[in-house]
Amino acid sequence: MAISEAEIAQVRSATDIVALITEHVALKKVGRRWTGLCPFHGEKSPSFSVNAEEGRYYCFGCRVSGDQITFVREMLRMDFIDAVRLLADRAGIELHDDESAGPARKDKAEFLDAMDRAVEWYHDRLLKAPDARNAREYLKTRGINGELARQFKLGWAPDEWDALVGSLRLTPKVLEGTGLGFVNSRERKQDALRSRIIFPIFDTSGKAIAVGGRILPGAPTRADGRSEPKYKNSPETAIYSKRRTLYALNWAKDDIIKSGEIIVCEGYTDVIACFVAGLPRAVATCGTALGEDHFRVMKNFAKRIVLAYDADSAGQSAAASVYQWEKLHDVDVAVARLPQGSDPAELAQRDPQALRDAIANAVPFLQFRLERVLDTANLSSPEGRARAAEAALRVLAEHPSDLVRDQYLLTVADRLRIDVAALRPRVLEMARNPNAPQSRDVVERPTRSAEALPRPGLEALRLALFAPELVAGRLVEQFFVHPTQREIFVGIAKGLPLSQVIDQLERAGESEAARVLSELAVSELDRSYTHDDVSAVVSQLLRGAVAAAMKDIERDLRSGALSPDLAMATIRDVKQRLDLLQGPEAASSEVDLREWLVARGGDA
Repeated sequence: MAISEAEIAQVRSATDIVALITEHVALKKVGRRWTGLCPFHGEKSPSFSVNAEEGRYYCFGCRVSGDQITFVREMLRMDFIDAVRLLADRAGIELHDDESAGPARKDKAEFLDAMDRAVEWYHDRLLKAPDARNAREYLKTRGINGELARQFKLGWAPDEWDALVGSLRLTPKVLEGTGLGFVNSRERKQDALRSRIIFPIFDTSGKAIAVGGRILPGAPTRADGRSEPKYKNSPETAIYSKRRTLYALNWAKDDIIKSGEIIVCEGYTDVIACFVAGLPRAVATCGTALGEDHFRVMKNFAKRIVLAYDADSAGQSAAASVYQWEKLHDVDVAVARLPQGSDPAELAQRDPQALRDAIANAVPFLQFRLERVLDTANLSSPEGRARAAEAALRVLAEHPSDLVRDQYLLTVADRLRIDVAALRPRVLEMARNPNAPQSRDVVERPTRSAEALPRPGLEALRLALFAPELVAGRLVEQFFVHPTQREIFVGIAKGLPLSQVIDQLERAGESEAARVLSELAVSELDRSYTHDDVSAVVSQLLRGAVAAAMKDIERDLRSGALSPDLAMATIRDVKQRLDLLQGPEAASSEVDLREWLVARGGDA
């Protein structure tokens, strides 16, 4: 179809280019121009400039330039017509010859409208309905008054089967497309959320795309005797991707840009508490672990990322992934040292200044993890210090930088009263051979919870255990860099009963793998996994394995075991295939990288 030049000009005129671009990257006003880091190439100093009056942008680094339509085309990989349609929708402009718009686009507009009406309906119920009294009282105990409830558009889902779908007259297609409900086994439309406080989730432009629901404390158990999950969130839909969405980013982005810092919490109430405490730059993941796609979003708004988790959760984050994301996205990850047992919501109510101080004094991720090891160690005996040293060195060995490791090594040596010269060879060995078993003559391997292991491998193992059809043919042992997780995967891949696999691991001396598998065997998948969810897990696991293999290649290059031409060609080819994991060629690139790792064998 053709769109008239007049309507194209109308769309450009109605689109604020600064507002459009700041949904993807932070901009600051300098004189009459707006500047920021270019979203089209990696850089540390801002070279991207926007002229708001003319509706144009230009990068002095990579030389890209364009207008509102060009920006949407490049950022979202759209053709010209679809980019104009998207901007026309944003501006409320009807394109008169737009009859050929695809069904998917029309469906998405219908889903967004339904979600917006649902958020308003839930919100009105919370503010006015008598049955929401307990919800209002509970929110007050968490420091959330009526003003905050209005600011964050909080709502209430009544304890009725079809109150929402009946009031809004939602069709089965809309229920499925938004996740607001479903058609039950009796062919009746039913609400997805009942008797829950509603936390609406918006995209960066402020459009409602999903909801999260929290059950009230003391809620009765289900008919089958099981307790209701504390939180329920919208499923992945055409308008909502949880791994690319951060709760409250639409409200927080202005202060994030101003401060250069983004605070990441675990829960919705933690975010609201941060706002109340004078930290209106907090966001939260939406029922999923912090992942690379979240970092891709955050890097465009701030370079300092502070994890405001409780101490146990922060310590269990997948360290190798965090360091990889720091380097890949040029960000600094720090951890707020909250009092043991406290979360931001509790601390903000009890001592808001303490929360502000914890954020201001957040320490680098590696320092936090080392402090956790050393602060809980028994340093009163040589044996205790040796065990602490081994645990601390394993934490240090996960960091990819020799220089950073050595700086912290001095701290470890001083704290444990051990000669640093005795520690350097050991940490170097661990860094070079992360899969090597721990020396039995140094110290016994400390036991750990399954949840303390790297999260991508943990998710993949749970999928292999409880939904093998979702990962059939996609996982190989070379994907599992962590030795315990690799042993477990090799065991369960044999297809034997789990009890038999655990016995075999015990007999082989892999007691930690046996214990972790025993723990996993009584767990379950915490949610339904879509194809995209599975691909995200496999992609992250694959990236970690490739990163380990690339280190081996670089080491072989330095030692002369590999020719420069062959090494550079391999590195270049692998990086190209890694880049393709994000696009339409993701499936074939995954296969190529998997075959490459398998061909490398156990050293990959």
